[in-house]
Amino acid sequence: MITLKSEREIKGMQKSGAVLAGMHIGLRKIIKPGISSWDIEKFALRYLAENNAKPEEKGFEGYEYATCVSVNNEVCHGFPRKDLLIKDGDLVKVDTVVSVDGYMSDSCWAYAVGNVSDEVKNLMDVTKKALYLGIDQAIPGNRIGDIGHAMQHYIEDENGYGDVREFVGHGIQPTMHEDPMVPGYGDAGRGLRLKAGMTITIEPMVNTGDWRCDTSAPDGWTVTTMDGSLSCQYEHTLVVTNDGPKILTSQDPEFDAKYLLEPDFDAKKLLI
Repeated sequence: MITLKSEREIKGMQKSGAVLAGMHIGLRKIIKPGISSWDIEKFALRYLAENNAKPEEKGFEGYEYATCVSVNNEVCHGFPRKDLLIKDGDLVKVDTVVSVDGYMSDSCWAYAVGNVSDEVKNLMDVTKKALYLGIDQAIPGNRIGDIGHAMQHYIEDENGYGDVREFVGHGIQPTMHEDPMVPGYGDAGRGLRLKAGMTITIEPMVNTGDWRCDTSAPDGWTVTTMDGSLSCQYEHTLVVTNDGPKILTSQDPEFDAKYLLEPDFDAKKLLI
């Protein structure tokens, strides 16, 4: 079942999203050569506790950690590990879901470690732009397929990268994973029609090589690229409104200016 969120719910998710964005901003100073991916987990746990936020991934379907930390060819769901040292040139993706007072937000961000290659830089740029191309399609009257098509065309047709199919965005609130599913690929004009008040995540996962993934890791969680190529992911939580898509997990109010809710937004204008 898909629910259209009230002004109260969206404000709650906006507060949760601000905490999650603050965690990602803090990680910019933490993620550097020589730390372990476990250090990322420790920082996240401390930051969330200090901001009265609950790490919703911890305990979800047996997952034991607050964050997923995926490095280089790891697509998603990588464990934070004490023995995995971050090196100069690495591409690190940190994904987590948090709640504040029962309101959820979900965001993944990619971090370039030290001096990265042009290949890493370009992959990050393409993935982030794909995210925003998808966000731009999240308006009332459009369909889910419009979001995926915009991203897939840019990722595959324009840049020749692999657009991951196995993992997709989704609705969010009151639980971590709600309908509708929001693939990073698709056909324009197809799928569920978007309505004001829907809260969804958009999360392109992009490989420099083939889009296919290997899900056979012994730990049952870590997903890697099938061909060993690099992978990148960015993700925002947003609300569909009559004034356009509004990002609830923004880390950059200047860059995201047109996507931000006003502090005291008028629900009648945006949601009805």
